[in-house]
Amino acid sequence: MAKGTATSKPRPPPSISGESSMKFVAPEQAPEQAEIIRNTPFWPDVDLSEFRSVMRTDGTVTQPRLKQVALSAISEVNAELYEFRRRQQMLGYASLAEVPAEQLDGKSERIQHYFNAVYCWARAMLNERYQDYDATASGAKRGEELAEASGDLWRDARWAISRVQDAPHCTVELI
Repeated sequence: MAKGTATSKPRPPPSISGESSMKFVAPEQAPEQAEIIRNTPFWPDVDLSEFRSVMRTDGTVTQPRLKQVALSAISEVNAELYEFRRRQQMLGYASLAEVPAEQLDGKSERIQHYFNAVYCWARAMLNERYQDYDATASGAKRGEELAEASGDLWRDARWAISRVQDAPHCTVELI
C-alpha cells in the first residue's frame, strides 16, 4: 500500500511514559520579606520586592543573588550619572527628588527613569548570567530569547539614564 493513502494503517499515538512525558515545573514563589537597598544620599533607595514585581522575577532567583545583581546595577547606574549628580549638587539639590521635574503618579519623572534604569540594568545582568541551565533544544531557544531580551533591556537602561539627565538618546550601529 502506498504511504498516506486511505487504506494505510494508522500509527498508534506515542506512549506517554517515563522519560518522554512532559514535566511541568512551577516557578518558585518570590520571598515574602521586603528588602530595601540603601542608596547614596542623592539617589533613591531600591526596594527588591518592587523590583521582583515590576520585572517579573520569581523565586528561582534567590534573594542574595538578586541583591548582588541589584547592588551592581545601582553602582553602575550611579557611576553613569556621576556628572549629572555632581552638577545638581553644585546647584544646591541634595537629592534627585529635589531636582525640578514633571510629576507622574505623584513621583518625579526623573525618579521613575532612575528606577527604570536600575531595574533594566539588573534584569539584563540576570538574563545574561542566569540563563536556563537546560541543555536541550528548548533550553537553547530560551537562552536565545533571553539574549535578545537582554539587548532590549540594555537599550532601555541607557535611554532611562539619558532621560534622568534630560539628554537625548540615540542608538548607533555600525553597518
